[in-house]
Amino acid sequence: MKHIYTSLDIGSDTIKIVVSELYQNKLNLLAASSYKSKGIKKGLITDFELAKESVKNAIQEIEGMLGISIKKVITSVPSFNAEYNVIKGSVKITNPEGIITSDDIIRVLEASSKSNPYNSREMVTILPIDYTVDDKTLIKNPKGMKCSILGCRAVLVTTPKKNVYSVVSLLESIGIEVVDISLNNIGDLYSFNNKLFEEKVGAIINIGSDITNVSLYNRSILVKSSVINMGGKNVDSDISYMYKVDMNTANKLKIKFALAHKKNASVNDIVEVKNVQDTNVKINQFELSEIVMSRLQEILNEAKKEINLLTSRKIDYIIITGGTSNMLGFEYVVRDVFGDGANIGNVKMLGIRDNIYSSCIGNIVYFISKLKLKNKDYSMVNDSEAYQMTTIGSRKSGTSNSMLERIFGYFFSE
Repeated sequence: MKHIYTSLDIGSDTIKIVVSELYQNKLNLLAASSYKSKGIKKGLITDFELAKESVKNAIQEIEGMLGISIKKVITSVPSFNAEYNVIKGSVKITNPEGIITSDDIIRVLEASSKSNPYNSREMVTILPIDYTVDDKTLIKNPKGMKCSILGCRAVLVTTPKKNVYSVVSLLESIGIEVVDISLNNIGDLYSFNNKLFEEKVGAIINIGSDITNVSLYNRSILVKSSVINMGGKNVDSDISYMYKVDMNTANKLKIKFALAHKKNASVNDIVEVKNVQDTNVKINQFELSEIVMSRLQEILNEAKKEINLLTSRKIDYIIITGGTSNMLGFEYVVRDVFGDGANIGNVKMLGIRDNIYSSCIGNIVYFISKLKLKNKDYSMVNDSEAYQMTTIGSRKSGTSNSMLERIFGYFFSE
């Protein structure tokens, strides 16, 4: 079986899709695409039909790259008003040998979730903290150990129902089956995580288009998050205001001409554009970069304040990601705000060096980790589909409720 996985991130500015193959325990990129989105604001669907059309076009674009149809995806859902609650549970080990299996670990996680009612919300996932094996505590991986009672502590991640239903129903309406859901701040951790983080407290700042997510992690477990209502579009707005150009021109100036910091910008490098009055305007790189730098410093300073509000503990690491972090000179802005206490993320998948995809990639890594926990072999594309051209036909969709049951059933019993 070819192990192929598709991850989807429906953002305010772009829809990101990553398709990768797990081969010899390494993820290899098959295709990645970002497509301009419509009908999405601050991560939430504001116009269902526009958003549907955008996602459909994004899917078709990556299908063209691959030569196969995309029928199943992992998708992120909005993290607005997400809650992270510590839960506990325990189960008896019933097999004759008393050996803990993958099924027992899934049972104890399910028992933990049922101990914490979340009637008005939807579960996104459960993040195990540690396990107890009879009288032994703080076990990270109890599989294969012998005991009579298995207990666990975990973080139950929930969001308002609309965060999940809106995304799932949209994908369902174009014939895409949602195999699993996640949050982008879970994906970001799994994109950059390493063993050094397992005993540390850290934060990841993801600068999006409309918003910036600030997430706190303890021992590689997501524990808190907050949202700042500023992002890359605020930089575009500043450029648009200062030079009286439209937002599209402002965005192009930011991407193609500006530096994130004025340090290496040149007063002699000049570009000429037309403003909204159809008058030619000359813009030098130094002044433009000063405008960009000022807003980026504001965003990072706000993120720094949010981290201090989320925890009073010492922060061992800060990683900054998102498309804006790809800008030339961004490392100097980071140094101005955080000194040596923060680093720009570096996605690790061969073929992608763009942090706009960090959440997409990480959500695939997280999904695979859950498959390993369940000891399951799974692919979103079978071998025959991988080698022949197909198109997405019309499929009879179930209701949103039945779709959600399939999603959450996937993590537990099938």
